[in-house]
Amino acid sequence: MRTASSSIVVTRQIPEPGLELLRAAGEVWISADDRALSAEELRVAIAGADAVVTMLHDRVDTAFLEAAGPQLRCVANVAVGYDNIDVDAATRHGVVVTNTPGVLTDATADLAMALILAVTRRLGEGERLLRGRDPWSWNMFFMLGTSLAGKTLGIVGPGQIGRATAERAHAFGMDTMFAGRADGEAGLKRLLQTADVVSLHCPLTPATRHLINAERLAQMRPSAYLVNTARGPIVDEPALVHALQDGAIAGAALDVFEHEPEVHPGLLELENVVLAPHLGSATIETRTAMATLAAGNVVAVLSGDPPLTPITIRRQANC
Repeated sequence: MRTASSSIVVTRQIPEPGLELLRAAGEVWISADDRALSAEELRVAIAGADAVVTMLHDRVDTAFLEAAGPQLRCVANVAVGYDNIDVDAATRHGVVVTNTPGVLTDATADLAMALILAVTRRLGEGERLLRGRDPWSWNMFFMLGTSLAGKTLGIVGPGQIGRATAERAHAFGMDTMFAGRADGEAGLKRLLQTADVVSLHCPLTPATRHLINAERLAQMRPSAYLVNTARGPIVDEPALVHALQDGAIAGAALDVFEHEPEVHPGLLELENVVLAPHLGSATIETRTAMATLAAGNVVAVLSGDPPLTPITIRRQANC
């Protein structure tokens, strides 16, 4: 059971409703720096903590767990993905790990659909033209894009966000197809060869790192587009740049990057690429819900109750 002396560390500022829940559960320390803490800063900050609220850029590994100490009971990740956490190591240390699934499904699916529209209708390119004050004149062939009606959206990773994106695509008249772990290499190849737009929604695991590489990009249609709102390292960025430069695919729209916050310079130079700075869950409502859910997990664990959204080793293996 929680005591009045429970120590809760929040590695970066979160919305106030989440902090209110945490303050009612113990003594809260929040990093004063609005940036990702270095590994050493993180280890110093969490020493003696009973619970830590982490962000997607915080690496939770054996060094982290040992620095916190044996009293650590919970790591609450404010994200649906948890590739930053060694769940096996946490389990060995008796630490409960949680994430924030569900509450960001709609926001991320909305952004995926927005990126699909932006890249297929050349919206980024058009805005850059106007902001650059370049001369232009309307004509029948000016900056033509492609419509979505009758096209096929291929969803890689048929989880909640992938299926929510498919629902939105249906409203634009698109057909959809899915490929997940159970479909194997043959299912993924069939999707890549068929889809007009390929949208990535799978978690980052050792099996999905560089899932989209030069070989798989070559399987896509020259008229197809790649969209990634999942995790950056799922895509081999240098291979993607080459595919775009060579016309192997028509374009790409990315909300996440392999070495975030850095962006491959080749992507910045290409007109047929739409880029966003990891905005998938970036609505006031969604980020507040994520913070509240993470805080609720901490409160539950410190109170001796089951967490609301625990991560297990079995869940970690699922695609």
